[in-house]
Amino acid sequence: MAKTVQQMLDAANAVVPKIGPDKARALMREESALVVDLRGSEEIAQTGKVKGAVAVPRGMLEFRADRESKYHNAEFDSARPVILYCGSGGRAALAGKTLSEMGYGRVYNLGGFKDLVDAGMETEKV
Repeated sequence: MAKTVQQMLDAANAVVPKIGPDKARALMREESALVVDLRGSEEIAQTGKVKGAVAVPRGMLEFRADRESKYHNAEFDSARPVILYCGSGGRAALAGKTLSEMGYGRVYNLGGFKDLVDAGMETEKV
């Protein structure tokens, strides 16, 4: 049976906990969490990204996260917490569910970039 985007988001949100900037900062500081910006390069070029985040467009996430892929990014380690964000949180939720299915045990949805900026997360230009 076909699923709607809303059903897919509901399933992803049931698996991937949402966190706020304070929790993200603590995970980054205390556990070297990997922060991933899932937005496209045009979005990031216009606004910058969270300081220290790795830019991985949503369409490339699985390839960067899979150790067996020739496109693997060594920053991805399934023992490390992964914090995802995008424009509004939807791509982060879906991506988080995918990473969970790939064996990443601690995956979090930080939500949307504008909200992070408004909450005082440090950013950097790319």
